[in-house]
Amino acid sequence: MLNQVDPADVPNLVEGEASFTLHGAGVSGGIAIGHAHLVSSARLEVAHYDISETDVDSEIQRFEAAVTRVRWELDELQTSMPSNAPAEMGTFIDVHRMILEDASLSKVPADLIRARRCNAEWALVQQMDSLVAQFNEIEDAYLRERQADVTQVVERILKAMLGTGHAPSIPSHEEDVIVVAHDISPADMILFKQHRFAGFVTDLGGVTSHTAIVARSLNIPAIVGMHHARSLIREGELLIVDGRDGVLIVNPDKQVLAEYQLRGRQLEIERQKLKRLRTTLAQTIDGVQIDLEANIELPQDVDDVIESGATGIGLFRSEFLFLNRSELPGEDEQFEAYRQVAQAMKGRPVTIRTLDLGADKSIAGELKAGPNPALGLRAIRYCLAEPQMFQTQLRAILRASRYGKLRLLVPMLAHSQEIDQTLAAIAQAKASLDADGIEYDRSITVGGMVEVPAAALSLGVFVRRLDFLSIGTNDLIQYTLAIDRTDDTVSHLYDQMHPAVLHLISHTIRTANRAKIPVAICGEMAGDLAVTRLLLGFGLRQFSMHPAQLPAIKQQVLRTSLPEVKAIAARILRTSDPHRSRQLLDKLNA
Repeated sequence: MLNQVDPADVPNLVEGEASFTLHGAGVSGGIAIGHAHLVSSARLEVAHYDISETDVDSEIQRFEAAVTRVRWELDELQTSMPSNAPAEMGTFIDVHRMILEDASLSKVPADLIRARRCNAEWALVQQMDSLVAQFNEIEDAYLRERQADVTQVVERILKAMLGTGHAPSIPSHEEDVIVVAHDISPADMILFKQHRFAGFVTDLGGVTSHTAIVARSLNIPAIVGMHHARSLIREGELLIVDGRDGVLIVNPDKQVLAEYQLRGRQLEIERQKLKRLRTTLAQTIDGVQIDLEANIELPQDVDDVIESGATGIGLFRSEFLFLNRSELPGEDEQFEAYRQVAQAMKGRPVTIRTLDLGADKSIAGELKAGPNPALGLRAIRYCLAEPQMFQTQLRAILRASRYGKLRLLVPMLAHSQEIDQTLAAIAQAKASLDADGIEYDRSITVGGMVEVPAAALSLGVFVRRLDFLSIGTNDLIQYTLAIDRTDDTVSHLYDQMHPAVLHLISHTIRTANRAKIPVAICGEMAGDLAVTRLLLGFGLRQFSMHPAQLPAIKQQVLRTSLPEVKAIAARILRTSDPHRSRQLLDKLNA
């Protein structure tokens, strides 16, 4: 996405603004040119400074004005809420209003400002920390979880204070904006779907973190792992984001600007050409049909799926329905979301993954991170530990199954007892629907994700008990190589071409093919052009990726001869030398 900056209006070097380049990991290709907009977690960036005696009253007034502003915002939310909005929304607003009006939050910070002569933001955060500590001591789980609401109200007040002149507001022309942040959570990224930013860069993050994954689904140029971008870049500075090469240019001169605008136009022409393949059948030169499906996070993503020409939805990440809210969605709300997707796909398959919460995705107040979130209570482990919540989701999915071709996908299976317990939970959900006289697809298929080495190495029980498999390459690589995929300090060790990774993927595909059950890849490797032919050579016939990636993958499929790629893929699998493997991969893609 490119704005219309005229190179003639940009001097060779803007006076007082040095041009410089930063490097990170490109996670979403393309080129974006726009002006920096700095965003942050107000809580994390609150400074502490002393104020003079004469400024105390004005500082208290600034705090009180922010409280008044938030009170007005909550009133506006209440009055503008549509009549068909979930009841939880009204409850959410009422709880926040009660917290705001409580003297411990609306009055005590003013006392701290006067007593300590400190800035209002610092006083507010100190009081918040004190309140959260008190909530942590409460035995009742429901009341303890209200600490998340306290934090959210404090965030609102902080942003209102910072908005009085200490921080920039959201620009009116979002298509010309590059968002610059220290970090962006997956939940925040979902909120980005409501905007039309040109691109974004973050200091933290890895190429397969969930933040990066959602960025790719937005189809905007993005770079993560920049380390110091948030502190070096100023609001409004002109930026060039090269999401393919992971290059960020700050205050480019007019020659560099013109060059990147030309490259951006060329990339857009290529994208438009690929759109012509939308209705073309994806099959290899030798006539083998390949199934190209799409990944989505929310029901509104279906439009992009249909536009891409995907044959179905290979991964509906249902957990994103649970983010950015203080209460869990009920059965009816989930049912409506699943039904909406099923009906929109008009008989094409829709694979709904059950809740994959944990690691870098969590519900406010509902999930304890634990000492090592990636290895803790997450995905199917969490669902089995919360049977009531799991039953609610299973009933919602089953109810929606009569409106389309739905498939159930279970994440992070590793043990045979997890399969047994999951199938028992599904049987229980079916029995409860039978008792209620509610119809559903009795032949709905159930699949399992292969994303831990233990699953890949013990596939016998998987192919006997499940209807299909889906390889989650992001976690499979993470767990095989012991690399936290959200940590940019070890991202250089995250290697999808590592021999161990390739052997596990190839073994899973071969085992599923021998057992004659469908197998797909729904991780980021499915949308990576560099390994499309390699995966085809391994025997993969079903891919699921972001809709924006699908046209380019389809073009690669159309240009591929399976007999040719099988031979080189076999050689790569026999090679233990990473350098030699990459040479063969280059040959495969020549």
